[in-house]
Amino acid sequence: MSFQAYLDAVEDKTGKTPNELIELARQKGFQDPKTKAGVILEWLKADFGLGRGHGMALVHVIKHGPQISDKHVGTGTAHSDPSHLLHLDGKKNRGAAPTASPAHD
Repeated sequence: MSFQAYLDAVEDKTGKTPNELIELARQKGFQDPKTKAGVILEWLKADFGLGRGHGMALVHVIKHGPQISDKHVGTGTAHSDPSHLLHLDGKKNRGAAPTASPAHD
């Protein structure tokens, strides 16, 4: 499953776009570099029923924004993404260019 597919699955499960979840995390102070991933994962599990894999995809975008490393791009494998930028503004906006999260503007 690609990084983007994880985020799309989170949107399907929660009904919230990644940007909406990033904003909720920001309101809780989770974008602070000192916040441990486990704290964010506990919140995502308790409030949204998300497991570790989907939660870690969100942890990345909460802490680092939409940019992903080369190891996730263009490999041609099941885990490959077509771009270095993830779409965080929702599946319905997929035709638009990826946008940065509110926490990283």
